[in-house]
Amino acid sequence: MKTPQSERPRTIPAMLDWAAAEFADHDALVTEDRRITYAQLRTEVRQAAAAMIDLGVGAGDRVGIWSPNTWHWVVASLATTYAGAIVVPLNTRYTASEATDILARTQAPLLIGMGRFLGADRVGDLDRAALPALRHVVRVPIENGEDGSWDEFVARGTDLEAADARAAAVAPDDVADILFTSGTTGRSKGVLCAHRQSLEAPAAWAACGQLTSADRYLCINPFFHNFGYKAGILTCLQTGATLIPQLVFDPERAMQAVADHGITVLPGPPTIYQTLLDHPRRDQYDLSSLRFAVTGAATIPVVLIERMQTELDIDVVLTAYGLTEASGFGTMCCADDDAVTVATTSGRPIADFELRIDGDADTGEVLLRGPNVMLGYLDDPEATAEAIDADGWLHTGDIGSVDAAGNLRITDRLKDMYICGGFNAYPAEIEQVLARLDGVAESAVIGVPDERLGEVGKAFVVAKPGFDLTEADVIAHARAHLANFKAPRTVTFLDALPRNPGGKVVKPQLRETAG
Repeated sequence: MKTPQSERPRTIPAMLDWAAAEFADHDALVTEDRRITYAQLRTEVRQAAAAMIDLGVGAGDRVGIWSPNTWHWVVASLATTYAGAIVVPLNTRYTASEATDILARTQAPLLIGMGRFLGADRVGDLDRAALPALRHVVRVPIENGEDGSWDEFVARGTDLEAADARAAAVAPDDVADILFTSGTTGRSKGVLCAHRQSLEAPAAWAACGQLTSADRYLCINPFFHNFGYKAGILTCLQTGATLIPQLVFDPERAMQAVADHGITVLPGPPTIYQTLLDHPRRDQYDLSSLRFAVTGAATIPVVLIERMQTELDIDVVLTAYGLTEASGFGTMCCADDDAVTVATTSGRPIADFELRIDGDADTGEVLLRGPNVMLGYLDDPEATAEAIDADGWLHTGDIGSVDAAGNLRITDRLKDMYICGGFNAYPAEIEQVLARLDGVAESAVIGVPDERLGEVGKAFVVAKPGFDLTEADVIAHARAHLANFKAPRTVTFLDALPRNPGGKVVKPQLRETAG
């Protein structure tokens, strides 16, 4: 008899112990080079946790993980919490300077970093002199086995009793992870979530999708993102589903994986499904095992939902809304919702959230309240107080409305954030980078529609007198200092930016100009 959700463990280490007992010989992870059962996963996690303790990682320390979707990421993240430490995921698209900022602010003594990936050695580019707290870097082999020091690292893990003692001391309200999300000020903010939150929110998500140990979950979403880490790793841990991660999204490899492994669960941004639907060789792959898909992060055409249900024959297609400050979740559609509801709304509150629209009219700022609202921002009580009011309501910065059935519809954003390929891009951060390019007097960035990525950045630039800047100059500068998804794809030069009487740039006017 399965354990009721209300009786499940409320810390990640205890949940791992539970899963290892409940699903001992069942596959937890399947990659091209490894097949790991739940019992084996616990064994590897304990050893890696012991290795972290041997390196001097203390309870409450932060451990950075800067690597793509390999089995090492899963082991490293679970081992971090098993050792009583805190997981700090880093976006693989970050430049060395972006990663340095996060590692410095979290004072991480250990980084689990990737070897050479996509032709670059970003971990090797880190300025270690700027990171005095970073004592150890463990390299995960990706493209070149010689880049890795993982095996040498785990060999240090001999004191398993010390690891078990750390795991047993973890409490539900202890911080489990710090995920960074950019803000309108341009500087990223670290979101603190407790163990109970990082388990309960994805458990509610899994319940909507009716996930069980019979499911085989193709994880295209990167582990450094809430969707990959919490809706992926931590969801599978709680349901016994088998996680099959993809290093990078490749449509043919994804379809081959569905056919080879009998994939039943395939979450992702709308662009993933659009790419699969339009692929010229889709009919050469058996995709009939697919039963559950979840998308969001962009406006979704009703026809896309209908095509996912009919052409991909996915039984349950749902949309959801969430944000890092709400443990990655918020609202979600249900299996019996029709295609129009799924495409045009984000469903109803899950994970014990209350939903309220702030304002006298039907449309206003979306507010969420409940036990899974973040603990706060790292070292930023002012920003925390701004985000969470005295009554406990999280101010999301999104504009929306709620229909008669209680479904949330996101209509706009208070913040200028746009979503490129499933990743949040914040104009303020990009504008600060452009301001450092010699010859730029001022700039404004907006998101514009893109068929493949949902939205991409467009920069409006006012050049200083005497400078002959080109679009290529601006884009090259942005790409040198920012992750690729943040870099503008096009640039328009203006004599002046449109401003209101208060001096604020009128971005709606720029959007009209753009198209």
